[in-house]
Order: sequence, then C-alpha cells, then structure tokens
Amino acid sequence: MVTNLEEIAAYSLLKQNENDNFVDYLKSCNSLEVDEAVLKINEVVEPQIDCTACGNCCKTLMINVSTSETKKLATFLNKPIEEVKHTYLEEGLQQSFIMKSFPCAFLTGTKCSIYENRFEGCKEFPNLKKKDFTNRLFTTMMHYNRCPIIFNVVERLKIVTHYLNSSPTIV
Repeated sequence: MVTNLEEIAAYSLLKQNENDNFVDYLKSCNSLEVDEAVLKINEVVEPQIDCTACGNCCKTLMINVSTSETKKLATFLNKPIEEVKHTYLEEGLQQSFIMKSFPCAFLTGTKCSIYENRFEGCKEFPNLKKKDFTNRLFTTMMHYNRCPIIFNVVERLKIVTHYLNSSPTIV
C-alpha cells in the first residue's frame, strides 16, 4: 500500500498514459461490475489509510457547501451566518457556497478542526462508495495523484479488472 504523497505524485506522472488508457478501458466494462469491484477494493483500502494523518484533500479540494451547512457551521462556531460567509465562503452556483481559501481554513496540521461538523462533500470524499464510478472517472482521476485511497483503489482496480490483460471481464 502506497501512502507517501511524494511517491504517489511521482507514480502518477509515470503512469499518466497508462491511466488515460485505463479510463478508456473502464468505460468499456460493465458499470455495475466496476461499481461492485470499487466497493470491495475500497472496503479493504480505506480502513488502512488514516485520512487525518494526510489531510491532502483539505489542501486542494473545492467543496460545495449548502445553505443549511452554512447555518450549521455558524451555529457550531457561535458566529453570525453573515460573518461565516464573509470569512470562509464564496458564493457558488444554485444557492450554494464554496470554500474561500486553500488549504481549508479549518485544517490544522493534517486534521480538520470541525471534523464532527464537516461538510457533506468532505464526508463523502473520495466518493468511492457512490454508484456510477465510470461516470465519475474524470474527477476521480483528478485526485489520483494526491489521495492515497484513490491511488491504491485505482491501482488494485487495474488488477481486478484484468486491465493489464486488456480483457473487460471483472472477477
């Protein structure tokens, strides 16, 4: 299992062409079978990686924040909602907000200072438990070089899908 962020970044550069071809390959596979394989692999990989020891996603992710999440944050911080919006958020699309700064203002070292009250987008990342993995390949692969969970799941998925044999059969 590779967890060193420098190694992951270096591997991602070496594997760029391979990964581009793998994305195309996955699109030829049965989407439901890919979802099942990703879930199984993620169940093994995710518990072995301590996200709070990394925090790399908090340094680079643009998270959408809903109006209700903004209200919850204001309550948690015991600050007026307008102050929370002004200090931490920018207006996004469709009555949502995005974090104003990178790294996230709530990142302290590698840990989230509002972890129990973090946003849904933070809770869901790296989104490997969601259906339709093959329809989210662009965003998943965008984080391949910075998330140890995504990196290790994708590398194991190459083996499970027999990508190296170029046969779209999932075992």
